[in-house]
Amino acid sequence: MMFSPRTRKKSNFDCFWRYLMIKTILWDVDRTLLDFDAAERAAIQSLFVEFGLGECSEKQVARYSVLNMKYWEKLERGEITKPQVLVGRFEEFFAEEGIDVSLAPQFNDAYQLRLGDTIVYRDDSYEIVKSLRGKVRQCVVSNGTVVAQTKKLTRSGLGALMDGVFLSEQLGAEKPKKEFFDQVFAAIRPVEKSETMIVGDSLTSDIRGGDNAGIVTCWYNPEGIKAPEGYRIDHEIRDLHEVYGLL
Repeated sequence: MMFSPRTRKKSNFDCFWRYLMIKTILWDVDRTLLDFDAAERAAIQSLFVEFGLGECSEKQVARYSVLNMKYWEKLERGEITKPQVLVGRFEEFFAEEGIDVSLAPQFNDAYQLRLGDTIVYRDDSYEIVKSLRGKVRQCVVSNGTVVAQTKKLTRSGLGALMDGVFLSEQLGAEKPKKEFFDQVFAAIRPVEKSETMIVGDSLTSDIRGGDNAGIVTCWYNPEGIKAPEGYRIDHEIRDLHEVYGLL
């Protein structure tokens, strides 16, 4: 059954949810359900003040964000470990900014906790997840740290709406590795891969991971970026409300 998020009536959705083709949604968190950029900016800027590093400008935050993405992509390719990501990104950033690099481990520890202090939902994500509760099985699949994601999911209320939360730190494998998804499927079985869809913003972890796992992929692409070659993208959406039309 296909429903347009702009025209469907809620009563119709409630009536026909039993016939939905997708039975399980695997949600990414950062930059999908929650606005990671807002949390990142608030965390870094507030911690700069607390650590006596002065003001952290928007340009500095932007430079860090690019550097951070580079480290996470290396992790996804299996080139470095999670601890190397968490501390290494701040060591390199601090070195470029003329800041004492020995502060990096302590700064990262504080940063993990601070990330959960700023909760901004993407596209009414809380209401969307809430409306689907009991109609489809919903799980979080994330490469974020246990400390950061636990706080975010608790404070946002999203964790209480999920049927499962799967974090790479606890599974011992990162998205996009097949081993990550194998453990998810083992925990939530029985599961039909043709009835399971991952929704996420990252081509390198979410979409490639979904492809590796053999499930339906939905790329959340609010900026309308043109995808490079080499990715199996079954669905592409600009707004999370469009998920309704894919069920």
